Amino acid sequence: MAESYADNLIRFQEQYSGTLPEDLLRRAQAHAESLSDVGSGALGTGDLAPDFTLPDHRGASFTLAHALRDGPVVLSFYRGGWCPYCNVQLHTLQTALPQVRAHGARLVAISPDSPDDSLTTAERHALEFEVLSDTGNHVARTYGLLFTVPADVRDIYRTAGADLDATNAELPVPATYVVGTDGRIRYAHIDGDYRNRAEADDVLKVLAAY
Repeated sequence: MAESYADNLIRFQEQYSGTLPEDLLRRAQAHAESLSDVGSGALGTGDLAPDFTLPDHRGASFTLAHALRDGPVVLSFYRGGWCPYCNVQLHTLQTALPQVRAHGARLVAISPDSPDDSLTTAERHALEFEVLSDTGNHVARTYGLLFTVPADVRDIYRTAGADLDATNAELPVPATYVVGTDGRIRYAHIDGDYRNRAEADDVLKVLAAY
């Protein structure tokens, strides 16, 4: 079994318990709950995954169609390196990387962060998979994942370190896809409540059955 995102999140929350003002924490939790239906129109299982080309954190280019020639691809859309929930998920995915590769699959993560910021995230978390920069959120838009951060909670995001000016206050809904070699989405986990993420074991089950 792969490490659990849920377990890693509990450890993170215990480690940083009490570091944020209670009022800010309550507002953030209420905001997360309000987003549960965001992303309901995103691409899902059975849909054709739009092709794209994006730069990775090493300065190379990644093209989905080219990668699919060698096997299935796991796409993990995350909000940015400033997001603690995203960082917990990236760590969890890294621990599952050997098993993903054992199934002949490739894992990539995608965010609106700049290539420099993506490099920082990859180095900070010792990520061995490609971290792609979707500046302008063009790819997230084609997958139906974008939402606009409401004006009354933008201070919460800025406190966390999000540069909303760079994204026009638009962010991707966290989503994990498994795309088959035929370009069809075999698995989709989309949840507007950014605290909820796909579990690596669920991804691995799909890859094992591929």
